[in-house]
Formats: sequence, structure tokens, C-alpha cells
Amino acid sequence: MSDAVVVPDHLAGVRADAGLAQLLDISRSAAALLIAEGNVTSAGAPLGKSAKLVAGAVLDVTVPDRRNPLEVVEEVVEGLKILLDDEDFVVIDKPVGVAAHPSPGWVGPTVVGGLAGAGYRISTSGAPERAGIVHRLDVGTSGVMVVAKTEHAYTVLKRAFKERTVDKVYHAVVQGLPDPLVGTIDAPIGRHPGHDWRFAVIEDGRPSVTHYEVLEAFGKATLVEVHLETGRTHQIRVHFSALRHPCAGDLTYGADPRLAATLGLTRQWLHARQLGFTHPRTGEWVEVASDYPADLQYALDLLETGSA
Repeated sequence: MSDAVVVPDHLAGVRADAGLAQLLDISRSAAALLIAEGNVTSAGAPLGKSAKLVAGAVLDVTVPDRRNPLEVVEEVVEGLKILLDDEDFVVIDKPVGVAAHPSPGWVGPTVVGGLAGAGYRISTSGAPERAGIVHRLDVGTSGVMVVAKTEHAYTVLKRAFKERTVDKVYHAVVQGLPDPLVGTIDAPIGRHPGHDWRFAVIEDGRPSVTHYEVLEAFGKATLVEVHLETGRTHQIRVHFSALRHPCAGDLTYGADPRLAATLGLTRQWLHARQLGFTHPRTGEWVEVASDYPADLQYALDLLETGSA
């Protein structure tokens, strides 16, 4: 959609992004994006966001059609494997770089879209872009994840995760050697006071409990098994970072970039290894495990052979 707007006298001298926001009744960030994309011109020349508006000037504005950020895009997601296909649920192996569901700011592949692309038709209550999602893994975390197929399974599994009756087992390679070798990290987690996109151990955060045990020590790093009692965003990464043993490759939470490069890691060494839960219909215990993906296995092999 294209439109022409005339700059009124009262906006003379105002920064272009701020003035355009008022003229179009949109947010300043949305106005800045239009300008940055070259969609706002004056006298045939692109406008800079910090340029000052001139009274009477004609601004030609093109507003591109943007995809709804909550739209489910059906697509084949490379690396998304089906580990267990039940009439009530499907257990998948989620690859790194895939979000659980669509959300504002995310334009990559999703589990919901990948299952739709694989022919799964999931019917559950709640927002359609979150169909069947009863728990999530971070975009940068790979591993086993269960998705409900039916309304009954959705209700039962959501309750199981809320009541913490699900056994969530992760494997992580953390820097150094945690002491003690078997322990519990009980520390509240909340948004980092200085960084919106990070989390941290803070006094008034939400209760967060992580149990761990060392599986194998390599000197520079250690393979640990982690059982989550709670399921906070970035919980394992934040807790081990607080112990000064961040996940290898996790530059966001203080990992050594040199070790990450040596191990060939472009993300944190963290994998949802196993998931155990009560079958929502039969009541039987279900347990599904996921193998390490190639990048994590490569890094582990380097540590095991002493090549790192």
C-alpha cells in the first residue's frame, strides 16, 4: 500500500521517525523500520530516520504487506524426527534452530508448522498457533519434546507439566568441573535487570530447582545429566552460569569463546535427552530418548579423545 502525506507545520524540525509515527499513528519503531527499509521518500530520495521534517514536504510512504507473526507456516522442517507416534500424542526430536510455535519476532521454522507440513492435524484448545504444545524447548536447544494430538491428551499433559510429574532429563557439557559432583541448584530466576533477552538468578525471581550429576569429566569441561524440577526459560543455562560453569558454547551466559571455537560449537552444548510421562489415556509410563545431534557429538568426541 502506498500513500502520500504532507508534513504539517507543527511537525517541522521533528525527527523523521518520530514525526512519521504521529502522521501514520504507528509506533516509533514501526516508523523507523519503514524508513530503514527505504519505504519513505521525499522528493524522490529516501528519508533518513534522524532527518528533520520540513513543513509542507510530501512524504511518499509504501507500507509493505507483512506476514502475520502468529501464522502457522506449513513446511517440511529438516531434521525434525518422529520418535514415537501415538494416537494421543507425538514425541519428536526437535532440531536446533526451530521454535516450538510461531511468535512475534520469530521468522524461522516451528514445531507446529513442521508437524503440519508432515501431515499431522492437531486439534486442541487454545491459540491455533500453539496447537498441541504442552511444553517448550528453546530455539537453541535440541532434543525430545511431546506434542498433544487430542484435546484430552492436551489437558492431561498440560496438567502433568504444571504439577511436575514429568521426568525431564537433559545432558549438558559445562565448563570446568562442578563441585560437588552430584548436587542441586536451588536459586530463583527472573529477567536480567540489564538485558531484556537474558535471564539471571535474582532475589525476587521465580523458584527454580535443578538437580545434576557428573557423568564424565574431561578437564576443560564436564558432561552432566540434569533433572529439572521446574521449567523456567533458560533455567539450566542460567543456573550453571551462576555456578561459574556455563554450558560450553553458551556465549550469552559467559562461556569461553575460545573453547567454543575449539569444539566447533555455535550454540550451547545442551540437549533434551529423555522425557518420561504417564500416558494420558492408558496410564502407562512412557519414556522416550533422543540421540545427540551431530554438532554436539562432534564436540563431545573431541573432549573424549583429548583433542580439545
